[in-house]
Parts: sequence; structure tokens; C-alpha cells
Amino acid sequence: MRQDDKQETNRLQETETGQTEYAVKDAKSSRHSKGKEVLSYLLPMAIAFAAAIVVSNVVLINAVIPSKSMENLLHKKDRLFGFRLAYALEDPQRYDVVMFHYPVHEETIYIKRVIGLPGETVEIKKGRIYIDGAKEPIKEDYLPEKWMTGNDGFVFEVPKDCYMMLGDNRNISGDSRYWAQEAVDGGVAANWEEAKQYTYVHKDKIIGRAILKYYPNFHWFINI
Repeated sequence: MRQDDKQETNRLQETETGQTEYAVKDAKSSRHSKGKEVLSYLLPMAIAFAAAIVVSNVVLINAVIPSKSMENLLHKKDRLFGFRLAYALEDPQRYDVVMFHYPVHEETIYIKRVIGLPGETVEIKKGRIYIDGAKEPIKEDYLPEKWMTGNDGFVFEVPKDCYMMLGDNRNISGDSRYWAQEAVDGGVAANWEEAKQYTYVHKDKIIGRAILKYYPNFHWFINI
């Protein structure tokens, strides 16, 4: 082969090699670009998902009301948020509407109103609630109807760090008035004396305080 033919062949080989290398680099660049594009979509989604998990498990409780026991404040199938950190720096107050583990079966979550505070004596007489022997009953203008059922003859000695809970719809609410008997009937407690502990909700079992109903309408729970 002549010298000039060899040189031409070498130039062709070099050109083909260069084109091949360029094509490989271009393909790699394209894949890298697509990878960055996919990552730009997935990363915000992953961050949002992680944030949602943190908010759900640390900050908010998303709940659906299963019964009519808190009418008229809350109706069956209402949806609301509770604030898990509400009692991180303070204690529950009377009239707070809270979510908690039902003492008899803790896997069940209840929502009721705080009535009796730690160390108080709570007496129910003729549909009125008296605290520590007071002559005047507490104000309860949130009750939906006249209180007729389970409205007399109850006395509660609320233990330390515990709370006595009642539903607003007293005529149908399953609350502190009945939990001791439910513990006996369900075989959780052997007798009435043993069952008394299930009457109250320990502070550690309170999950959070209701702050906002968002369905079917919006309602902030302020001064309820």
C-alpha cells in the first residue's frame, strides 16, 4: 500500500474512533441528564412523603368521628385534626376535647371532653356536675339536650396524673361513668375494685387535643 493510502486509512480510522467516542460520551451525557431529571421529580416527592410521615406521627392526628357521642360539637363522620404536642409543655384543662387510648382496650382511640382534673372529686347530681363539693355546678352550655341517662349518683375521685372524661351527648356516650363496668364485663378486671383504675385516663395515654375540624366544614376548636 502506498504511503498516502496508509495516511488516508489512518485518518479514517481516527475519525471513526473519534465519532464512536463522541457517541459514547453523548449517550452517557444523555443518560446522566435523564437521571438528573428523574431525580428532580423524585426528590421533592420523597421529602414530602417523609415530612407527611413525621407530621402524622409527631405533630398531627387525622381522625374520623365514629359515633354521635360528641354532638353537637362533632357529628358522626366528621373529620378533624388533633395536635399531638398540645400537652408537651402544659397539662390538659377542663373542657379540652382530647383524643386518647380507651382505658379498657388501648388499641381503640376515643375522643371526649376533659371534665375531672387530677386530685379532684367530681360528683354528678341530677344532671349537674360539682367539683370538690362546690355549691354551684360547672357551666356546660355545650350539651345538645337534657341530660337524662346516667345523670345522678356518681362520685369520682380522680387519681394523680389522671383525667375523668365525658362525652357531650351524655345520654348515649360511653365514658368514665361506664368504663369500670365495661372492664368487668369484658374480663379485663376481675371485680369492681380492680376495675376502678379503668375509669380514668392517664396523662400518658392522651394522644392530643382537637384543634380543627376540616370536613364537612371548617371549625377551629378555640375556647370550646
